[in-house]
Amino acid sequence: MSREVPSPLDFERAARRVIARLPPEFREPLAEVVLRIEEFADDEQLASVGMGDRWDLSGLYEGVPLPDQSVWDTPRMPPVISLFRQPLLREMEETGVGFDELVRHVVIHEAGHHFGFSDEDMHALEDAAGD
Repeated sequence: MSREVPSPLDFERAARRVIARLPPEFREPLAEVVLRIEEFADDEQLASVGMGDRWDLSGLYEGVPLPDQSVWDTPRMPPVISLFRQPLLREMEETGVGFDELVRHVVIHEAGHHFGFSDEDMHALEDAAGD
């Protein structure tokens, strides 16, 4: 029996479910963050995190973390969380981690960057999102 490969829309829906399950103090600030599903990171995105192989990057936060923002800042583009579908599909295949679990982990991690969280804070946020 073959499995159906999750589509970009499946990824977007799963990511939005993760955000919807977060406590309001996290969910509400994320309403301003754009969610994108791309097949791979582009060269500029890879360079921004010091990576060269497009298969190595599964998610990326691009923006100014909330603690670093000021009312005196000039208007800018909204922050973006990107999920990179092909690396995530490969990771699912290689690790056996389920689709929803992997999407949840990457979305929580990237959302954590929006809040300026440490890795420990991100783990707590992931636990708060539940299954």
